[in-house]
Amino acid sequence: MAVRLDEIDLQLLTELQVDADRPNVELARLVGLSPAATLNRVRRLKEAGVITKIAARLDPGAAGFPLQVYVSVILARHEPRASKAFEDAVRAMPEVIAADWVAGEIDVMLLVVARDVAELQKVLTRLSTRGAQRLTTLLRLEELKPSSPLPVAAG
Repeated sequence: MAVRLDEIDLQLLTELQVDADRPNVELARLVGLSPAATLNRVRRLKEAGVITKIAARLDPGAAGFPLQVYVSVILARHEPRASKAFEDAVRAMPEVIAADWVAGEIDVMLLVVARDVAELQKVLTRLSTRGAQRLTTLLRLEELKPSSPLPVAAG
């Protein structure tokens, strides 16, 4: 269920999505509140589940993972036990940095990082032995648009 957000909440969410590392005093100045009131608002947004996590965003290539590959997966079996086993396997693979169940011609879309082709091959082999019937890989060449903030502004 969506949480009721006022104009200041929306400003806070917009500013935090741009730079969650800025000091609370600066954030307070930007939204026109005291630092204590700002901290309380951010805490309330976290407790309500609107803010789920604050984390650093790394450049995979600079961090030693020059290969980034989208992998579409069609599962061999479509029953709850098989889906859960595949999900557990994917969650245990640190090379899979994003995974989504999807609707359409495929079942799962993954984003996989690897240091080299040999490491990528090991990941693909693990996926194929854990319930994937068909894997299709798409090499990510270059970021077209970075992950964007949610357009939370009223309007």
